[in-house]
Amino acid sequence: MPRFSIIVPSHGVAGRLSLALDSVLAQSFGDFELVPVCDGPDCPASDVAAEYARRDCRVAPVHSPPAAGRAGARNAGMRAAIGAWLLFLDGDDVLVPGALAALAARLGEPGDVDVLHFEHERTPWWVGEPTNPAAPLLARAPDGVFPPERAPQLTGVQLPAWSAAYRRAFLTEQQLAFPDGHFTDVGFGGLVALSAERVAVLRQVVVRHLLRRQGSRLGLPGEHHLELLDQAELVLTRAAGQGLSGERFAALFEQLFDAVLKTAAHPRRLPRGRRAFFRRASGLYRRHRPAGFRVPGGSLGVQHRLLAAGAYGAFRALRWANQAARAAAGVPRPRGLGTRLRYRLQLHRRLDKNLAVYCAYWGRGYLCNPAAIHAKARELAPHLRSVFLVEADQAHTLPKDVEYAVIGSRKYWDVLARAKYLINNANFADAVVKRRGSVHLSTQHGTPLKKMGADQSTYPVVAAATGSIAKLLARVDRWDYNVTSNRHSTQMWESAYPCAHEVLEYGYPRNDVYYTATAADVARVRRELGVPEGKKALLYAPTHRDHATGFETSLDLEELCEEIGDEYVVLLRAHYFYDQGTARGTGRIIDVTAHHSSEDVCLAADALITDYSSIMFDYANLDRPIVVYADDWDVYRELRGVYFDLMESPPGRVARTPGELAAVFRDGSYADAEAKALRAAFRERFCQFDDGRAAERVVRRVLLGEPPEAIPPVIPLAERIPAPAATTLVRN
Repeated sequence: MPRFSIIVPSHGVAGRLSLALDSVLAQSFGDFELVPVCDGPDCPASDVAAEYARRDCRVAPVHSPPAAGRAGARNAGMRAAIGAWLLFLDGDDVLVPGALAALAARLGEPGDVDVLHFEHERTPWWVGEPTNPAAPLLARAPDGVFPPERAPQLTGVQLPAWSAAYRRAFLTEQQLAFPDGHFTDVGFGGLVALSAERVAVLRQVVVRHLLRRQGSRLGLPGEHHLELLDQAELVLTRAAGQGLSGERFAALFEQLFDAVLKTAAHPRRLPRGRRAFFRRASGLYRRHRPAGFRVPGGSLGVQHRLLAAGAYGAFRALRWANQAARAAAGVPRPRGLGTRLRYRLQLHRRLDKNLAVYCAYWGRGYLCNPAAIHAKARELAPHLRSVFLVEADQAHTLPKDVEYAVIGSRKYWDVLARAKYLINNANFADAVVKRRGSVHLSTQHGTPLKKMGADQSTYPVVAAATGSIAKLLARVDRWDYNVTSNRHSTQMWESAYPCAHEVLEYGYPRNDVYYTATAADVARVRRELGVPEGKKALLYAPTHRDHATGFETSLDLEELCEEIGDEYVVLLRAHYFYDQGTARGTGRIIDVTAHHSSEDVCLAADALITDYSSIMFDYANLDRPIVVYADDWDVYRELRGVYFDLMESPPGRVARTPGELAAVFRDGSYADAEAKALRAAFRERFCQFDDGRAAERVVRRVLLGEPPEAIPPVIPLAERIPAPAATTLVRN
């Protein structure tokens, strides 16, 4: 009997099913069976699964009719499974490397367990850091094996089915299966939580959930949203019959109705029957409301009260008011009634001259140039109060001593209204008002190779994704300063963002570390990333293709590793479509995509392989070898638009095919005298102002108001000493 059975429904994901299957078969822990569930013998996914079954005896496909839905597919997989533990994986999600080994180790600890909950990542379809919504829930759970009463927040409602491992004997004994219909995870998760007696958690990411550009199918409009009430009623009725403790019932009730109210307040989800949905939800609410239940605060609490009262007219008016506010603001829905009015009132108060607000990548964390400026401001301008803006699901990633405000909260709008200094590497929301006396600083987040801003308007694919150029330029009109790292950027930003702001040719603060880091810092980062001692680390960092729905490449990283020899490992920092590049048990490829700091990853790498990513301009500061893998340059240049021909002035050797790429590493030409000469010319052009003191210059000029003539000059390129590489790669 295998240790694990991994059940993978495949309806509608035939094109990406191989990602999920490869992620399982690449696991270092091999005691499992893989059960793809296909619609029928003639469906596209069935052909994919059959091919995998021919290659690996652990793959055992089964069939479930499309009409049975996801619930039927999972139940079919459960009936066929023979493993001791069941895992569910959606057909377009992946197991992270080492996931099964981590689960096996955790389940091998003393104490019988019915359910083991674990963390998962939600990865945006475009680019950027993943979120980990399960982490806050699991962080409050006890260590070891515990009864559900000790963690009432683990109701099963907020965690999807693929965020836990289930003892098959437990599911069989309790006769648990996925309820029919949509929102089956809500019903299954709730029933499992009510039946389990022994629970444990693994505070480690096991599944990477790949968000679709079009969003979840459950979010589409339709009458299937009525089935959410079926699942809620099923769970609440079972809970009432069990005599659940007050604390557990209250948590279950609140989490279920949080989901119900999101649907009730979302007009697009229910084109028809909204009043009937509300009426039935109101009856469920009154029938199952726990004694002494305290409603949440803010707008959500108002919604609870209106639902309890059956006041559909008032609820609809509240929904319309919130919708109008969101449309006017162009920002996420404010938390709490009156937040927008509060912001307007705060705008009439005096500016706080000692308040600085920072944001990076639309709230993705403590990152990039804003973080580097923030750190230097604490040193040179300690009188300033600095607040970092962050999305709620990223708040836990901030350093403990950094004050923050969650985007959309009251504090968020308060500090935006009152701050004198506003620093961002992108743009603040449309609703943010540029006040007289305030100072807006744009730090940017890369050197432009591809067309940006207004220059995108003649490229239909990217123009459609960018949205209104007029609105973009209205946001840019708020800038007082714009930081650049080279003269090329200065010129291109003038074309892309033709607005009246002052250009600061000071360098990128985030790149300071490339001149201030020591050999000890490099060694520390390599240890943290898992780079083996004595190996040469090649960072592979491809860019996103706007013109493709998926990320396509002819580069097989495992094959590359075989071609270039054992002395190398590859650090993969990739768009999520590249997860299939992870090595299958070889240890030669280290996925660093989720590592928060791209600067750390660059410090750890002895050389860079990229296509057209702006990371090449930053990495060039380290004066380490760079190889451009340009297998589709002509297509990229035509569809995306570029500011210069990279093939005419590359930062090092250029390879057009996998064979050419492997060859430059085999013969050492990637680091020879010609490659060094190309890199020197590239650095002369694009590393003009990055010298290790950019953050200081920005703080002195913008936050301390020092005159331009008092700002420290840029150190000449020839006099700069980059952080040392871990290994020497230069060939003569």
